[in-house]
Amino acid sequence: MAKKKRKKTGLAPGSLVFTGNQYLDNPLIQAFRYDEQLLEEKEAAGNLFAPRIPEKKYWYDVRGIHDKDLIEQIGTAFGMHPLVMEDILDPEQRPKIEEYEDGIFLILQALTFNQDTCTLETEQVSIYIGTNFIWSFQEKPTDLFSAVRERMRKEDSRIRKRSSDYLAYALMDSVVDHYFLVLDEIELAIANLEAAILEDPNSQVKADVHSLKLQGVWMRKTITPLREAVGQFSRSDHPLIQSETQIYLRDLYDHVIQIMDLNETYRDVISGLYELYQSELGMKMNNIMKTLTIISTIFIPLGFLAGVYGMNFDVMPELRNPNGYMIWWAVVTTLVIGMLFIFRRQKWL
Repeated sequence: MAKKKRKKTGLAPGSLVFTGNQYLDNPLIQAFRYDEQLLEEKEAAGNLFAPRIPEKKYWYDVRGIHDKDLIEQIGTAFGMHPLVMEDILDPEQRPKIEEYEDGIFLILQALTFNQDTCTLETEQVSIYIGTNFIWSFQEKPTDLFSAVRERMRKEDSRIRKRSSDYLAYALMDSVVDHYFLVLDEIELAIANLEAAILEDPNSQVKADVHSLKLQGVWMRKTITPLREAVGQFSRSDHPLIQSETQIYLRDLYDHVIQIMDLNETYRDVISGLYELYQSELGMKMNNIMKTLTIISTIFIPLGFLAGVYGMNFDVMPELRNPNGYMIWWAVVTTLVIGMLFIFRRQKWL
C-alpha cells in the first residue's frame, strides 16, 4: 500500500493543516441540546445554541473536517488544546485517548468492507468530551451515528438521563458494532472465495485471497491501538467519567477483545484459503497430466503398429491381404477399447 506524502513535515506541534481528502463541499454540523425531559436538535450553522445553559447537555456532530478555520473556531470556543485540533484535521491518526485537565479526546477508526474489491475502507472519528458537552467529528458524509440519534429521540432514553461520558460510550459502541458487521462481510467474502477456489482456482481468485489477507493485517493494526484506547478509557479516573459509566466501558473493552479474536480466526482461515488454492491448483495440474498420460499411453501401441507397417519391406504378408487395412483398424480399435476398459477398472478414468 503506497503511503501518502506527509503535509506537516517540519511544522511546529499544533499547526492546523488538513491532511485528508475533502468529501464534502461544506461541513455539516448537527447540534443537540437535551436533558431527561427535553430534546432539541437542529443543523447548526450559526450560534450553536449559544449561550449554553449549564443545566443542559450538548452534542455537536460535524461531518466534514477539511475546513481548518471552522475547526479552529470550534476548538477555541470550547477550550480544546491545539494538539486536539491538529489531530482532528489529520485523519491518519491511530486510535488513541488523550486526557486533558478539562476534557478527554478520543480517536477511533470506523471501518466498512467493500465486497467488490475485498478491501477495507476507513474513516477517522474524533470525539472530544467536555463538561456537559461532546463534539464528534466524522471525516465522510456517511452518518455513522444514526442509531444513536434515534435512541436519543426516545423519551426514556438512557443517553438523555446520564452524563456526557455515557454519550461518548454510545458513540464508541456504535463504531465498534460496525466492526462486527465488517467481520460478517469478511466471513461472507471468505465463503465466496472458497467456493470460487473449488470451482476454478484462477489467478484472479489468488489475487482476491491475497488482498483479503492484507485487509486482515490492516484490521489488526487498527484493532490493537483501539483495544489500548478503550482499555485506558475504561480505567480512567478523570472527573468527567462517572463511575456508573465504567461498567459499560468495560463491556465495550470486552467487545473489542472479541473482535480481535474473530479477526485472528479469520486470518487463519484466509491463510488456509491460500493453501486450498495451492492444493486445488496442484490437483488441477495432476488431472491434466493424468489425462495427457492416458492419451500418450493409448497412442504408444498404436504408434508401434503404425511404425511396423510403415516399414518399406517388400515381403510383408499382411500388405498383400485385400482386407489388411480393415484388419489393422480392427486391431487398433480393439486395443483402444481394451485399454480404456482396463483404465476404467483401475479407476484411472
